Amino acid sequence: MPKIYSTHPLHPRATEMLAGAGELAIASALDGATLAHEAVDADIVIVRALLPETLFAGAGRLKAAIRHGAGLDMIPMEAATAAGVLVANVPAVNARSVAEHVIFTALALLRRFRMMDRDLRRDGWLAGRAHADLNHELAGRTIGIVGLGAVGQEVGRIAAHGFGLSVLATTRSTRAAPEGVRFVPIDELVAESDVLVLCCPLTPETRGLMNAARIARMKRGALLINVSRGPVVDDAALVAALQEGRIGGAALDVFSTQPLPPDHPYFSFDNVIVTPHMAGITEESMMRMGTGAAGEALRVLAGELPVNLRNPEVVERYRQRFPAAD
Repeated sequence: MPKIYSTHPLHPRATEMLAGAGELAIASALDGATLAHEAVDADIVIVRALLPETLFAGAGRLKAAIRHGAGLDMIPMEAATAAGVLVANVPAVNARSVAEHVIFTALALLRRFRMMDRDLRRDGWLAGRAHADLNHELAGRTIGIVGLGAVGQEVGRIAAHGFGLSVLATTRSTRAAPEGVRFVPIDELVAESDVLVLCCPLTPETRGLMNAARIARMKRGALLINVSRGPVVDDAALVAALQEGRIGGAALDVFSTQPLPPDHPYFSFDNVIVTPHMAGITEESMMRMGTGAAGEALRVLAGELPVNLRNPEVVERYRQRFPAAD
């Protein structure tokens, strides 16, 4: 019977989909040695944790590594391709969840929610209410989006049509800008944005994208929201800008080191919202990601190729390994 190995428990609907298709096993721990050992006889791996390269060298039956979500940085692509293993993902299914998180954190920062809530609970009604005159509205501002994939597009749609924001974007894509979005170079976008949202993938080009020079170009009072990957931001430069009051605040869901150490400077700022890499996680998105990953697993087990195959160059080698595959 095929073995489907998942780094994390799946949504009940996904588990139901896989019932009867194979033995579903959940990782007992997330360190590399455990994952490589427990996946050695797996046919499918469903991925929500960083996989070690050794997993692909040792799993002779492995047909596919399927990302429970969109980002592929948890899967060592070269190792998977060298081993003849298909890599697939489930793109766009949590775009709405992430986009809602972006708007939620922007509003919370502009309305000084953390400070108001703290002072209201600690010092009483009038102390909380004292923040009201310093609040700001989101409407009428300019939002700049770095990366116009599924998440960036959804952020732009909500921002433009829900809040009347002017939407700027910068992207590697050569397609025409969506309605209501104006493409500009990155440095112009940084300088003009009241709310700067990072939605880009982590690549050699985007690593350190928001460095000290670019953060210095931000408007005084502008907000930085990162829902991409932690290394896109130079942490030292952002901490310095926050300490000096050169920007209005930040909302950070991803970090260069995860979990974020409890003594990290980000926790010391009233105008920083820290969340534990959960922008894309809701009950609804977990259902969509889980059932999407389960659907791809079922296709591979049936001898088909995934709908969202991310390493097509592996197909010839894969068919040599599994001659019955379509």
